[in-house]
Amino acid sequence: MTGGCRRGGKLASRVAVAAATSATACCSAAVVALDDPWTPLTLRTNCNAAASTSSVVAGGSRPRRVVMLRHMGQTLFAPVHRSHRLWHTHGVEQHRSILHVDMDAFYVAVEVRTDPSLAGRPVIVGGSGARGVVASCSYEARAHGIHSAMPSTRARRLCPEAVFLPGRYDLYQQCSHQLHEVLHRFTPLIEAISLDEAFLDVGGARRLLGTGVEIAWSIRRQIHDEMGLWSSVGVATSKLLAKLASKAAKPHASLTGTIPGLGVKVVEPGAELAFLHPLPVGALWGVGPATRRRLDRFGVTTVGDLAQIPPETLEGALGQASGRHLHALAWGRDTRAVEPERGVKSVGHEETYPRDHHDHEPLRREVVRLADAVASRLREAGRAGTTVVLKVRFGDFRTITRSRTVPVPLDAGPPLAKVAHALLEGVDPSPGVRLLGVSVSNLVQRDSVQLTLDDAEREADDVARAVEDIRRRFGAAAVGPASLLGPTGLERKRRGDQQWGPTSPPSPPSGGPDGELPRRSGGVSADTDG
Repeated sequence: MTGGCRRGGKLASRVAVAAATSATACCSAAVVALDDPWTPLTLRTNCNAAASTSSVVAGGSRPRRVVMLRHMGQTLFAPVHRSHRLWHTHGVEQHRSILHVDMDAFYVAVEVRTDPSLAGRPVIVGGSGARGVVASCSYEARAHGIHSAMPSTRARRLCPEAVFLPGRYDLYQQCSHQLHEVLHRFTPLIEAISLDEAFLDVGGARRLLGTGVEIAWSIRRQIHDEMGLWSSVGVATSKLLAKLASKAAKPHASLTGTIPGLGVKVVEPGAELAFLHPLPVGALWGVGPATRRRLDRFGVTTVGDLAQIPPETLEGALGQASGRHLHALAWGRDTRAVEPERGVKSVGHEETYPRDHHDHEPLRREVVRLADAVASRLREAGRAGTTVVLKVRFGDFRTITRSRTVPVPLDAGPPLAKVAHALLEGVDPSPGVRLLGVSVSNLVQRDSVQLTLDDAEREADDVARAVEDIRRRFGAAAVGPASLLGPTGLERKRRGDQQWGPTSPPSPPSGGPDGELPRRSGGVSADTDG
């Protein structure tokens, strides 16, 4: 029978199907199942029949999948073709195929694509002012020790020749939409983490598009061909390992030039702990500076060290929930599914100011501006919320929040500002307010909000609807609260404004005889959590 299988694929396939059907007659679980012809599979039954697969080489170096059926003491071999697969109902556990796609230096890469003269230079996107932070930097800048979330003043000291760009949220968002158009060609199961990274579950696409590894390479190639940007992809059986794998696939910074990365890093099933345990413990989700200090007492430096600590000890040191969570991650246990429909929990805007505000008056105007922007986003998303939160950060970085829950969900600027103003009155700004934020949580669908008989609320809703209609037709700055009218027109808060702190005044051109380009600075960027 084995020889017959090697001579004719059709005959062998019929034998495999016949044998599987025969085995099924004495046990319903004995059905051959191959979701992926290159995935090892073993199927056991509760009788004398068993089926498994193995690879053989026939006439070349490419392995082909064969099925081995043992029934009533007889062993049969046959190659399995896609057209002859039989689906199983139980008895076989398939490995998940989770991908994590992460763009390489996304904001900077988009800027370099727009202005090729920046290629090969240390470029920093973020707030260039004294209170700005680095949002993204090129690998040439990273070679000097610069990284995201670093204060811009320190980044400038590390690399005085760096080119600072204020960032353009609208442009990055547009590129993010293009990225997701590419990703949706491979699977609808996409969980967006930020503008430039997402998890994908491609288990259901393997029959049509190939293995997880093949899909990862296809995604990376299509992103580069259509967007001119590079990405790194991690392939694994869980979200934790896929994200760590994508990081391992990234390029590396060097003073002699960028060192290309793997592009795609695969953590094979069964090799999870070999990949995970040598990594620094800080690679795990939930291990921040405070947790690291507690783990230092146990001499923990790697994930493997953490895995050797009894869970009871971790729970005693970190708390029951955190200790149990980290112990599970240290052993690679992460069963979270990719969630395409992640509900928005809150909508907010905040802004860091170049100089501290010590009085209520300018802050009241800022509350109106922030509430107007939050309301616009709520109505655009068809949401309303009942909890208004005011966030205040003082000059010494002390941060407080004040919140109030109202009985009727809000989605219009004036009612939101009214609640936020009441919260502001309970805050003493005399120490100096560095940052102010307004957000709305406890969101519901706007069409599910119960109608009210309050004439004032109905009027506010009508006004808000008219304002949004005018803005859609004539632009965002066409109409707004009168208190926001300034020397340059209506000073509305837009999504993306001041995201990485205030910018410094534009620097004068510094180009010299050597042709050096002037440092680019100034402009409007966006708010950290907005």
